[in-house]
Amino acid sequence: MNASAGSGPRLPTALSSDLLTLYLNDHLAGSAFGSQLVRRTLAANRGTEFETFLVELTSALDADRRELEGIVDRVGVPTDRLKLAAGWLGEKIGRLKPNGQLRGYSPLSRMVELEGLSGGILAKLSLWRALRAIAPGDERFDAEHLDHLIGRAESQLEGLATMQARAAELALGPGRAPV
Repeated sequence: MNASAGSGPRLPTALSSDLLTLYLNDHLAGSAFGSQLVRRTLAANRGTEFETFLVELTSALDADRRELEGIVDRVGVPTDRLKLAAGWLGEKIGRLKPNGQLRGYSPLSRMVELEGLSGGILAKLSLWRALRAIAPGDERFDAEHLDHLIGRAESQLEGLATMQARAAELALGPGRAPV
């Protein structure tokens, strides 16, 4: 039985047989992860040349998360709170990775965090493109608005590419600071 069906026992969303429910909830969890990661990256980069970009990216990712939540509501997909919690927890666990220093923030941490944000935004771009692909046959999805979201994600990736190059220069380049 489909988890979104109105009769019978409700299965946990993670056990739904509806692929759209699973897919959107996976992206909601990824959004929770990304939201925590960008905030941590921003906090560690206050007062650096990365701060302005990260402030703007944080705002943009918050807006994109609200867009996704709006789509989930409009489509009528139940939200899987367990997946959302797993996304949040996954980011916390990710902090345990070695960064070349026992304590504090390493230039390598910034580089890896920016790469993680790029991966998340690339996944979000894939989401918007997938929904855009089905929009012509499904009136729940606004193709023109999805085109706007696609463009915004592409712009975010371009900005991140610039920041990643600078982070790599600082972390790995010949003039890098000692660890």
